[in-house]
Amino acid sequence: MRIADVLVAPIVGGFFHDDLAAVRRGAVRDGQAYAGAPLTPGFDAVRVPARGLGIGLRLEDGTIAWGDAVTVQYSGAGGREAPLEPDERIAGRLRQELTGLAAGGFRRSLPAVLAAASGSVALRYGLSQAWAAAVAAAQRRTLCEVLCDEYGLPLPAGPVPVYAQSGDHRHDNADKMIMKRVDALPHGLINNLDTFGAGGETLIEYVEWLVTRIVRLADAGYRPTLHLDLYGTAGLAFGGDVEAVADYLARLEKVAVGHPLRIESPLDLGSRAAQIDGFAALREALRRRDSAVALVVDEWCNTLDDVRAFVAAGACDAIQIKMPDLGSIEDSVLAVLECKRAGVGTVLGGSCAETEVSARVSVHVALATGPDVQLAKPGMGVDEGVMLVRNEQTRVLTALGVG
Repeated sequence: MRIADVLVAPIVGGFFHDDLAAVRRGAVRDGQAYAGAPLTPGFDAVRVPARGLGIGLRLEDGTIAWGDAVTVQYSGAGGREAPLEPDERIAGRLRQELTGLAAGGFRRSLPAVLAAASGSVALRYGLSQAWAAAVAAAQRRTLCEVLCDEYGLPLPAGPVPVYAQSGDHRHDNADKMIMKRVDALPHGLINNLDTFGAGGETLIEYVEWLVTRIVRLADAGYRPTLHLDLYGTAGLAFGGDVEAVADYLARLEKVAVGHPLRIESPLDLGSRAAQIDGFAALREALRRRDSAVALVVDEWCNTLDDVRAFVAAGACDAIQIKMPDLGSIEDSVLAVLECKRAGVGTVLGGSCAETEVSARVSVHVALATGPDVQLAKPGMGVDEGVMLVRNEQTRVLTALGVG
């Protein structure tokens, strides 16, 4: 089965692209928008609707296999690519380079497919999704089966735990997560000092509320992991003092009594090298305090090479494998597998700004590779992302005969 044609379509993502630099500098909320000028190249406002480019590979039998080229909510931050500018003129170049390619195997022809991206991380993401879907369609198998076969992995024995993110609606959306028994919650979007507190008091109050809410809304057997993304605010609040940040996180751990605590991006130190050194120092400081807080790296860990560098340095307990940042879904597969071999935790993530197409592909990657947890995406409403990811997992497992 060969590619007969290539289609492109401008698409919208599940949330917005936000200029994180402007948000950290105190951009003022105006309803769902932000007032003020953007600071990051590629933004014409602090908040803009998420956008991307759908790529369809039409096979000889008429089947169209879609993949979505998208970037994350905080595009342009932490070493990431700027928001993608959808350009339908790219169809001609893709058609010229990909038409006639045989969809016989995923890995064998993937380099030729990715070459058409011309270096764009977002296009690599979309093209790899579409190519994987085309191979699965040609073989009449699920994408999960294709990945398991190509990477020598066993078929999944059960679902992958799911975590969700609250967005700005930290209380109402946490309630939804608890009621739906999400495995890890609430992310919290602690992306400025107002949400963290000058000395972290606001976050402590939120975690106290969260623990109480879990007791109120769920039975005693429900003990979700608390996963909080701080976007570097702990480092900002404590002037980059690693020991002070460690003291604070150990204190927060006591507040989260009875729940494992994962803290994502407590520091943002401006480069990969500085981030590795800072996380390694913070991890050691926490161990000296007999703290079991798990540090999750995100910013400055955007590529497979970055993942390998953090793993080699022993700089974190887990890695947020943010699929749009890595580009090709093969890099996400390899990142999960390399982390697992090294005993590093795996959070197969992505972004609220993705689409239903990329989210479904992510489910197949998760089922094939078995990360510790998978993000419910896209969107910030909780319900939609949890529904999409859980339902796709259930459908795939049912098709594979896994009860």
